[in-house]
Amino acid sequence: MPFRPRTAATGAALAAAAVLLCPAAAAARPPAAAPAGPSAPAPPGWSAAPTGAARTSYYLEGPPGTALTDRLAVRNPSDRPVTVRLAGDGAGARLAFGTAEVTVPPRTQASVPFTLTVPGTATPGSRPGTLTVTGTAPGARIRIPLRLRVTGPTLSALTVEHVSVTRQGSTATIHYTLVNRGNTALRPRLEVRADGLFGPLLHRPARPLPDVLPPGARVDRTETWPDPPALDAADVRLTATAAGGARDTATARYTAAPWGAGAALLLLLAAGGGGWAVLRHRGRTGRADRTGAGGAPDDGGGGPPARPESRTTDGARRASGTRTERTDRADRTGSRSGTSSTGSTGSTGSTGSTDGTDGTGPTTAAARTGSGVRG
Repeated sequence: MPFRPRTAATGAALAAAAVLLCPAAAAARPPAAAPAGPSAPAPPGWSAAPTGAARTSYYLEGPPGTALTDRLAVRNPSDRPVTVRLAGDGAGARLAFGTAEVTVPPRTQASVPFTLTVPGTATPGSRPGTLTVTGTAPGARIRIPLRLRVTGPTLSALTVEHVSVTRQGSTATIHYTLVNRGNTALRPRLEVRADGLFGPLLHRPARPLPDVLPPGARVDRTETWPDPPALDAADVRLTATAAGGARDTATARYTAAPWGAGAALLLLLAAGGGGWAVLRHRGRTGRADRTGAGGAPDDGGGGPPARPESRTTDGARRASGTRTERTDRADRTGSRSGTSSTGSTGSTGSTGSTDGTDGTGPTTAAARTGSGVRG
């Protein structure tokens, strides 16, 4: 039949095309994967965690001086034995395992006990720690958080010490020290205030500080005071507070005075002192002159008290004046007696003769005194 040659030719062409396309398909096929070499280190193949269900960390609590116990579970799902080392740090207590190294058989779980001893001097509060399990393979390490809470009465006490103010240029610096005197950790807050002669100069409300002070810790800090007064006397007061009722206040004196004002004040004081000394010297000189001239020192002049000799002399003068006055009175009395006895001299004499006296009695003396007055 006429169409058969065409059919045969078409089949031959298809066969040739298939042969030509086969190498291209073989080239397009990806090469077979090479045999796998040594792989990266696999996970340790073991695990460690606190014993019990759904625990990822340890939490232990007790008073000072007690021993707290717990357990660590180490699982080995592999078909080879696993050896791990155990250690603990932090928490402010002594952590001890029954053994520092444990070998876990294949497809086995080991429960390892440990003891945490709280020091007798531990203060109440919480402390973080870590329990570390290390395998023999490089990088095979598991850390388990541990937190210890020491129970007991807490005391919050905070002090502010060694407050001082220094100035350099246009800025002053306030220095102070915070000390935790209690048995619990404190996060302090600080308030700063400065008051001058004419009113407030600086006021900063209480704000939290970045430091956390453990019991017995101290920290030195500073506060910047921009633009302090150039001439004033200020009281700088720092007030520190913390949780639990801790509170303390400390004050420092800050005096600002330019050199010129200070020098002028010194000169003024020196001039006043010199003038007072001159006036005092003049007053003493005047009192000395009056005393030398026979005048008594003024009671209000501040002179030295009279000596006993001066008082004795004054007494002698008064006694002498009294005797003189008595003598004058005696003279006047004698004169009157002499005058009255002028007309009776003879009778007096006869009386004396009759009495047998020699005329030397009191009457004769009075007569002589009267004669002397008349003469």
